[in-house]
Amino acid sequence: MNEQRSEKDFVAAPPPNAEVVSGAAKPPRARVEDAVDPGESAAEKLERKRDYLEGFLQQKPEGIGAGEPGGELYENVISALKEIYDPEIPVNIYDLGLIYGVEINDESDAIITMTLTTPHCPVAESMPGEVELRAASVPGVRDAEVNLVWDPPWGPEKMTDEARLELGML
Repeated sequence: MNEQRSEKDFVAAPPPNAEVVSGAAKPPRARVEDAVDPGESAAEKLERKRDYLEGFLQQKPEGIGAGEPGGELYENVISALKEIYDPEIPVNIYDLGLIYGVEINDESDAIITMTLTTPHCPVAESMPGEVELRAASVPGVRDAEVNLVWDPPWGPEKMTDEARLELGML
């Protein structure tokens, strides 16, 4: 069926610069000076924002235990692990993505799940022991245990952006 349509079947919105036909006046356009508080200078506003941001960044989450992510003991163990570097790659093992998990139990024992880049890694015998010693040396940690796993296998996608930048991969 071939229907012919007239122009009256279609209604188009008027262009933004056209006057509204219904007789209602256009709403006033928003202006920057309408939003600015005349009693506050730009420097005062910047200082207020800076104070808010600094307070926000320094505020610690409430209700987090020392051994939970974000807690003091947990973060100290992570910091200790970041001091261990892969002998072949100039990146710490945490940013390299070799640490799969860190748990701190109720008795303040650190359980670290990690892998190596390959099973034939030259430090396969010594690296887990070094990780265990570093984690156990953190004040507040009673004991440390390292679980070496091969599944999932390590891959470059496990590296942090900092590690990729250091290695020129970004």
